[in-house]
Amino acid sequence: MQQDPPARLLNAAAAVNPRIPGIRSLHSPGPTRVPDAVMHAMQRPMMDLADPRVAALIRACEDGMRALLASRDAHVLFYAANGHGMWEAVTANLSARGRTLLVAGGGHFSDSWAMQTEVLGAATGTTVQRTAHTEGHPIDAAGIEAALREDTGHRIAAVLVVHTDTASGITSDLAAVRRAIDAARHPALFVVDLVASLAAAPFAMDALGVDVAMGASQKGLMCPPGLGYVAINARALAFAEQHAGPRFYWDWVRRVSDLQYKKFCGTPPLAHLAGLEAALQLIEQEGLDRVHARHLRLRNAVLAALARWSDAGAVKPFCRVPAASSASVTAIEVSPGIDPEALRTVARERFQVAIAGGLGPLAGRVFRIGHLGDMNEATILGALAGVEAAMTVQGIAFGTGGVAAAAQALVDATR
Repeated sequence: MQQDPPARLLNAAAAVNPRIPGIRSLHSPGPTRVPDAVMHAMQRPMMDLADPRVAALIRACEDGMRALLASRDAHVLFYAANGHGMWEAVTANLSARGRTLLVAGGGHFSDSWAMQTEVLGAATGTTVQRTAHTEGHPIDAAGIEAALREDTGHRIAAVLVVHTDTASGITSDLAAVRRAIDAARHPALFVVDLVASLAAAPFAMDALGVDVAMGASQKGLMCPPGLGYVAINARALAFAEQHAGPRFYWDWVRRVSDLQYKKFCGTPPLAHLAGLEAALQLIEQEGLDRVHARHLRLRNAVLAALARWSDAGAVKPFCRVPAASSASVTAIEVSPGIDPEALRTVARERFQVAIAGGLGPLAGRVFRIGHLGDMNEATILGALAGVEAAMTVQGIAFGTGGVAAAAQALVDATR
């Protein structure tokens, strides 16, 4: 039973308590909490573009991203853009008349990437092909292999894969996709969207044979939205050079340059780069293996709580394959009749825990708890307690002991 209509609750909160002390705990899967060190770095005074510190800042970000991506020689390019902008960069540089881009079915964001690519590809004579997807499951590598084997004329230029689908909280196996491409003996480029996974889950560009890796700043990189990146190897750059289409701002060939103004097609986003440099330093100080281990601990704590909550039958994990549960975000499916948006409003306005709702076909069906970026044990336990309190207010049946189970999972992980 929904006891507190969102509008009524919002009005009551504003009237009774216009100033709420403390901080609101942000548990969306993006944007995520920005550490103080990153915010302070972004507040530095602007520099003259001829200042040698600008070149040093750009170089530090390029080198730091190469290290994070585990690539020795990839060209790292930055854009003032979000993840959708980086999708467009991929399409602009890999589209070619008579060629096909194969988008691996994996949920809402792969569908969105495919739809955007279809619109842009229509102008260049590029077609888009999708593999089938089963809801609640990761990408089907066998479907990719089958599509590539059928493409005997090698019209497919690239396989586009979303590593972690933020909407469903599911992470797919990139090594399995690499094996599928190799098994099909197909020359397609391997392109990976890392928006929701980089700095949360392991990734090794060179070892996986990834030709293009792209993402954005507002998730595991712990920066505000607005900075996109793409890493391309020599093979991907050669394809872009040979298949020149109508592009300028997105053009990889133009941006691979020692000249600063060409790298950014104009003025660099200095504040965002300063924030990224600080974030990369934080990751390096913690140690990337420890970063990944921390994300797994927090994910496992959320899953431990969810296992208890699920006992009453009103909520359950959306991911049907436990091994594919994302280190970044957990999607929780609710029974028919439960309004996850009302639950979110109560959690945010009454208990100061901001969680995410469903996207695309999952709108009204799930709520999501983000556990990536600048998070620790205390923040995740607080979030779970806030969600339990909100479910209690909303009259949602849930099994007891969820927070205690999460705490025990964290204790066990540190023994």
